Parts: sequence; C-alpha cells; structure tokens
Amino acid sequence: MKTFSPTPKDIDRQWFVVDAQDQILGRLASQIAHRLRGKHKPEFAPHMDNGDFIVVVNCEKIKVTGAKMADKKYYRHSGWVGGLKTTSLGDMLADKPSRVLMAAVRGMLPKNRLGRAMLKKLKVYAGPEHPHTAQNPQPLNLPY
Repeated sequence: MKTFSPTPKDIDRQWFVVDAQDQILGRLASQIAHRLRGKHKPEFAPHMDNGDFIVVVNCEKIKVTGAKMADKKYYRHSGWVGGLKTTSLGDMLADKPSRVLMAAVRGMLPKNRLGRAMLKKLKVYAGPEHPHTAQNPQPLNLPY
C-alpha cells in the first residue's frame, strides 16, 4: 500500500461561521486552529495547508475564566529602548476585540510561512454581521 500525499487538487476548502458569544477564549481558539490546520480531515498532511475558512462573529462577547480580564497582558515593543507596551485583556477586548482571538489562534498554529497562510483563512468580526455571505458559510457547532 502506498502512502497518500495530497496535492493541491485534492484540497476541498469549505466556509464555516462560528458564533463566539459566551464561548471560552482558549477552548474556542484551539478548535478554530484545529480546523484551520485541516487536522479534522482524513487527507491531513502536516506540510500542506488544507484547512477550511472560518468566519467568527460576536468576538466582543467572548468569555474567559478566573481573573484573566485584569491579569492577562499583551506585550508589544516599539524597537526603541524602554519601548515595551502592555495592554490587559479587558482593555484589548474593549478596544480591538478581534485581535484577542487572532492572537490566541496565532499561538496555536505553526510558526512559519505555512502558519501565516493558515491564519489568513480566519476572518474575525466584532459584531453579528460579516461580509462573507456570498461564500455561503455553514454554521459550525463546536463540541465545547
């Protein structure tokens, strides 16, 4: 029996929409990363991007457990001496809620150009509307 290696013509990408309202951030991000990577498909190959497109709506209503709203910090650096900026999760959700989920999913994908290509298939929106109705995304019910 030969080993099956998928080619680009074997990839069948579908569009799914996920409602993030009252979902826990880490659990939702891990399931989205699993779908973006394509690990749920029988023709999964770690060297190929064969995952699906995921559209996430209502990401401003995402939940976290414990005291993470105040304790969890996001860091960025300007490149200058003393240029480290910190932002708490609560401030980030109030200001740019889509970046919270994007950062969580980014950390669960490969750290190379393949991971960056997978992240481009994730579309995150703060409100209940999205501009991808032409792709006819199917609702995705996540197990937890």
